[in-house]
Amino acid sequence: MATRIDAKFEALKSESRPALVCFVTGGDPNFDTSLEILKGMPEAGADVIEIGMPFSDPMADGPAIQAAGLRALKNGHTTESTFKLVREFRKSNNTTPIVLMGYYNPIYSYGSEKFLDDAKEAGVDGFIIVDLPPEMDEELCIPALNKDLNFIRLATPTTDAARLPKVLSNTSGFLYYVSINGVTGTAAPDPKQVQASVAHIKAKTDLPVCVGFGVKTADQAEAIGNAADGVVVGSALINTIASTLDDQDKPTDKTVPALLSLVRDIAGGVRKASLAN
Repeated sequence: MATRIDAKFEALKSESRPALVCFVTGGDPNFDTSLEILKGMPEAGADVIEIGMPFSDPMADGPAIQAAGLRALKNGHTTESTFKLVREFRKSNNTTPIVLMGYYNPIYSYGSEKFLDDAKEAGVDGFIIVDLPPEMDEELCIPALNKDLNFIRLATPTTDAARLPKVLSNTSGFLYYVSINGVTGTAAPDPKQVQASVAHIKAKTDLPVCVGFGVKTADQAEAIGNAADGVVVGSALINTIASTLDDQDKPTDKTVPALLSLVRDIAGGVRKASLAN
C-alpha cells in the first residue's frame, strides 16, 4: 500500500523537482503556536513535515533542537500531545506527509504497539528513530511496516559499502542522508561531497534520498537539491522560532510569520534546483 510519503515523491518526480522536508519540534514554543506553524508550512512550500518528539536526552541533536525540546517539555508536551497536533493538522490537510522523528525510550515507555496504533490513527505516515539500528528492526521497524507505516533510516558520511545494505534493509519512504558528521545545526554541507555520496547511495536503492543537517539558506537548498531527491531543513527553522520569543520563551506576533517566511525563502531555492535538473 502506498503511503502519503510514497505519493508525494511520485508526484514530485513527475514535476522533476526535489522535496522540501521541514523539521520542527512538536510543542515548541507551545502547543497552539506549534499547530499554527504546522498548518502554515505546506502553503509556504513544505512538501513533507518532520515533527520532533521532545526527549530529555536527545544525543544526536545540536543545541538549537535540544533547547526546543526542553521548551516543549517545560510546557508539558507529551507523546499524546504530538498525536493531538497531528490529528488537528489532519482536520484541514490530508495530503502532506508527516514523519515523527525522535528516540526509542519514550516510545518504549508508551508501549511500541500502542504507539504505532495511535500514530496511524492520528494520521502519521512514518518514523525516523535515530537510536534504533537495523539490528533492532523487530522492536519497531517491522511492526511499523506491517501497519503500512514508513520506517526511514539515516545514512552518514561514515556509512561504508559494507554497512549500507544493512541500513537500506526494511527502509521505506525515503533515506535520510546526514551530510555532515556530528550533531545537527553545527556546520554547512559540501554540495560536491553530497552529490558523490547521493550518487553512491542511489546506485544501491530506488528509494528517494533526502539530505539534511546544516542547510540554512535558499542557496544551500538549491545546491543540495540539484544532487538529491529532497532537502531537509531543521535547525535553521528552530533558530528562527527561538529568535522571536520573549524573555520568558513565549511566542510573539513575529514567531509564526518569521518561520513561514524562512520556509518560503528556502522553498524558492529548492524550486530553482528543479529548473536546473
